[in-house]
Amino acid sequence: MSHHYSGPDYGFPHGDARLDITDLYAFPKPGDASKSIIIMDVHPSAGVNPVGPTTAEAFAPEATYELKIDTDGDNVANIAYRVRFSANKDGGQTATLRRAEGAEAAGTGDGGRTILENAPVSTGSEARITAAGDYRFFAGWRSDPFFFDTMGALNNLQFTGSDFFTDKDVCSIVLEIPNAALGDKKLGLWHRSVDGSSGKWVPADRGALPSQSVFLSGDQKADYITAEPTEHLRFVAVFAHSLEHLGGYTPEEATRVARTLLPDILHFDPRQPASYPQNGRALTDDVMDGFISMISNGKVKTDNVGAHTDLLASFPYVGAPHEARSAKPAAA
Repeated sequence: MSHHYSGPDYGFPHGDARLDITDLYAFPKPGDASKSIIIMDVHPSAGVNPVGPTTAEAFAPEATYELKIDTDGDNVANIAYRVRFSANKDGGQTATLRRAEGAEAAGTGDGGRTILENAPVSTGSEARITAAGDYRFFAGWRSDPFFFDTMGALNNLQFTGSDFFTDKDVCSIVLEIPNAALGDKKLGLWHRSVDGSSGKWVPADRGALPSQSVFLSGDQKADYITAEPTEHLRFVAVFAHSLEHLGGYTPEEATRVARTLLPDILHFDPRQPASYPQNGRALTDDVMDGFISMISNGKVKTDNVGAHTDLLASFPYVGAPHEARSAKPAAA
């Protein structure tokens, strides 16, 4: 399910749907090769444990939502874009976007140079977009662009072509970034949510490549979420064990495949077209067919589900939500 429902037992991290990281997309801006589009999706509109809708409040005001960017290939962030959201006021939230560099970017927190603030969060069909210099920003509820036969996956990979996400929504953070601010080179990307509700910053969820969380359980998942990409190779044995069980791989083959999945970083060269897994990830890339084939060791190759048709040709590119929501604070 990409990275949806990454908490314990297909629940949400820290029991809060707003902290759940779902998908990361990166592609050149259509019609303008000097800019890149990064989409960080969080907070699915429906849960599976417990079953039912999640809160209407899009983002957790106690959290920081981060895009980490490695510019020199050492798996350490050199740049971080950080988004904080206000508490609901007069029926809505606003966002502040900051950029951190160097050691500050590699660390944990909400610091950095302010790029824009008081950006309105969208809760209905209208995409409320904020511009600041060469940047454009969107945050709010949108149609979930992820597509997959989830129920078929839970039924021992017996797929029927029914897209679980065709009527689901998600909260998108969309950044239009000038490539000059990224260095015009191959990048390593990941995103995470960091929970500050306890009075200190605690990593809640992270993601880059789709569906990594299915290889982990219990304490392993908690360790993985808090680990930096430089530490991810210690999870190779955990991933390999899951691949042996899921796909009947030999230990040697399972280890080889596991090493292709770690560290969990999405590589993106803004100078090249996006096509997962070679470069970035476009909204129409069928990432799950490759994943199904990999975990089944080639026994199953497709879920017979295709890309959604409600995507937009212009910013913010993700379609309007299926349901308009009034922004009420999440229950404590």
